[in-house]
Amino acid sequence: MSSFASVDEQLTYLKKGSAEIIREADLRTKLEKSRATGKPLRVKLGMDPTAPDLHLGHTVVLRKLKHFQDLGHTAIFLIGDFTGMIGDPTGRSVTRPPLTREQIEENAETYKAQVFKILDPQKTVIDFNRRWMGAFASDDFVRLMAKYTVSQLLEREEFRKRFQDEKPISLHELLYPLVQGYDSVALEADVELGGTDQKFNLLVGRELQRAYGQESQVVLTTPILEGLDGVQKMSKSLGNAIGIHEPPLEMYGKIMSISDEMMWRYYELLTDVQLADIEKIKRESHPMQAKKDLARRIVADFHSAEAAGKAGEDWARQFQKDQVPDLIEMIAIRLGEVGELSPLPGSSLKVDKLLFKTGFASSVTEAGNKRKAGSVRFNAEIVKDPVYLAGVPPLTIDVRLGHRIKKVQILP
Repeated sequence: MSSFASVDEQLTYLKKGSAEIIREADLRTKLEKSRATGKPLRVKLGMDPTAPDLHLGHTVVLRKLKHFQDLGHTAIFLIGDFTGMIGDPTGRSVTRPPLTREQIEENAETYKAQVFKILDPQKTVIDFNRRWMGAFASDDFVRLMAKYTVSQLLEREEFRKRFQDEKPISLHELLYPLVQGYDSVALEADVELGGTDQKFNLLVGRELQRAYGQESQVVLTTPILEGLDGVQKMSKSLGNAIGIHEPPLEMYGKIMSISDEMMWRYYELLTDVQLADIEKIKRESHPMQAKKDLARRIVADFHSAEAAGKAGEDWARQFQKDQVPDLIEMIAIRLGEVGELSPLPGSSLKVDKLLFKTGFASSVTEAGNKRKAGSVRFNAEIVKDPVYLAGVPPLTIDVRLGHRIKKVQILP
């Protein structure tokens, strides 16, 4: 699809996987003008580099930016290296600890590499909001703050609740929506994208553009993707995420573990398959085959078609034929590092610590979240208790998390 597509065709393509468009009539008008003049729309997506790795939940809105790019519009991926130092208060009941300049720069470099898994690097504008915010003088900030009131900012749910609960709200947090909104002024954005949780910030951008004499941007929000548990939003800290840099087999296996119902939401939000085609797959394909096709598509997007095919073969060999995949990692660890001898004959293993020590989780806390979610198996048995009773070392345990399997040898 390209910018030569009709406005109706473009709207159909853009509305797929969207939560809300404010306002759709304005988007239609902008698309009609763009088509008549041949001037592409400027479409902005901003992300603060607050973490080094992206997961599939982040890619929902990235894919929407790709859809505008597919239609011939200008995709602007804005890295919030200035706003990242403030800390987005969205969804926060307490002040977010600010990141250092070094952390932000390091994360920003990984973001640039990761977004090109989806976006076309030749057609994407990468920008940093420090470019204009770093040049802001004191009087510029005064003029910006004069365009919004404290009562308007306190309409934001997070601020209102903290104010009512007599919890502190730092002044720099109140600046965040204004700075994000000014980004749209600096970039002269026609459209801004964001998750539904970003709606307040995106609407501030519309108002500030009017205040600075510009035409208001259209706001397009995308849903928040649920994680592997199908309930809570995808999050690394909750242990229900699929990282875009995870190995093909692990990514494939995690997708195969989602429910059949959740599969269709993943089809809509994580692929470019059109709604009519998704409905056809629902009618004509067996759920298992449909899920395999979904896993193959997603793995191919972030690795390659060959890697996706190989992951599918390995998954089938292990889970459908009870065969062992080509590679299972072997790890040896001392009992004293993860547990102790129990009063009964045997040993008591601290599950979360074992997962962390063997590389299944980046922290003991993350390991605990994965265990509580029922994602961990020892010798094919789901382990939800924090302590696992095992035999006397030396002994070997098959530890499985999602699709990853490691043979962990516990030594005396």
